[in-house]
Amino acid sequence: MKDLLVERVDVWAAGIQDAPGSLARLLAGLQDAGADLDFILARRSPEKPGVGVVFVTPLCGDEEIAAAATLGFNVMNSVKSLRVEGDNRPGVASELMEKLGAAGINLRGLSAAVMGCRFIMYLGFDNDQAAAKAADVLQKA
Repeated sequence: MKDLLVERVDVWAAGIQDAPGSLARLLAGLQDAGADLDFILARRSPEKPGVGVVFVTPLCGDEEIAAAATLGFNVMNSVKSLRVEGDNRPGVASELMEKLGAAGINLRGLSAAVMGCRFIMYLGFDNDQAAAKAADVLQKA
């Protein structure tokens, strides 16, 4: 896949109250600091009623990172992430996952979407070595 863009990214996470407006307040705080987010994932924590978590990327520069820290965000050091983007077509996700599986790479998580004729995936791995190996495999795909 000649068009595949693969890059390492830091994903940031913060706990949120499971209440109306909680997510809006956190995102407004990041926006006020100039953040231009490519990815947001928020969900409840079923094991902790009344609590949720939000994941975002990217955060760039001292002002955005300082605002994120004030809002309760921390970089996810336990998850190493890749952002993968390319031309969409039927079966592309399956093909990419087959290549990772054949290389013995296990995913910790995956989020993906299609917009127009392009797809974007965020892949999570348990360590730097797995993420680096996956990046190498995908860049050769």
